[in-house]
Amino acid sequence: MRNKLAPLIIALGLGACSPPMPESQGEDAAASEKTPRPAVKLELADSEPVGADQLAALKAGIAENLPGVAIDHIRSTPLPGIFEIQAGLNFGYVSADGRYLIEGDLNDLKSGVPLTDVRRRGVRHEMLESVSAGQSITYAPKEPAKYTITVFTDIDCGYCRKLHEHMAEYNDEGIAVRYLFFPRSGPNTESFYKAEQVWCAADKQAALTKAKLGGGYSGKKNCSNPVMQHLQLAAELGIRGTPAIFLPDGELIPGYQTPDQLVKILEQHQVAAAPG
Repeated sequence: MRNKLAPLIIALGLGACSPPMPESQGEDAAASEKTPRPAVKLELADSEPVGADQLAALKAGIAENLPGVAIDHIRSTPLPGIFEIQAGLNFGYVSADGRYLIEGDLNDLKSGVPLTDVRRRGVRHEMLESVSAGQSITYAPKEPAKYTITVFTDIDCGYCRKLHEHMAEYNDEGIAVRYLFFPRSGPNTESFYKAEQVWCAADKQAALTKAKLGGGYSGKKNCSNPVMQHLQLAAELGIRGTPAIFLPDGELIPGYQTPDQLVKILEQHQVAAAPG
């Protein structure tokens, strides 16, 4: 039984490496998920730090009972004797001796704060922030943007094209759209090569718009480009379909959102994050 516990912690990570779902399945599923979870006001705070002896015993227990699982972080929780362990974007909760594992998210029922999800959003935010401005294609409003979203896109995705059709409207609403590529068919495929061709264009914005809306773009694809890095980041984030929209706080909104819908979501998050 011991060896069967490891996949429970890393199941999402393993799923991210699976072949992309067919376009119809991915887009239909994404389009049906229109109601995101509400934003939260409170930040997740650690309780008292773990003592050195206690941490050593906990690490030893985890190593014994979860062999082969690379744990990135161990944190105390508001629950006495229960500790949070993190492997990438996967979280679990273990007893102080590392013997017992609790699957699922931790929620504060009194305050309504989804503790694990707040932590997960923060990790996503850090991962996305690691991508420099020069490694993305951004469509920004003329005035300073009110919001900047990150969108993983596939040139051959119908709902991605639909989103791009309304780019001027997103920008008019003060939303900057930062694109990263997620060719769902994987490396060395037609969609992957299209993304490389767009990146290698002298005018990346014009090339991407033509590729999505103008009947296709053809150009060189042998320049240095970040498409593979984008694809790897998408796998680490557990993205399954496109468009995958990340809000500034790391919240994932799966599927196409109209400009009006997206503005409403962003405004709700801004209000929820406001002090007091």
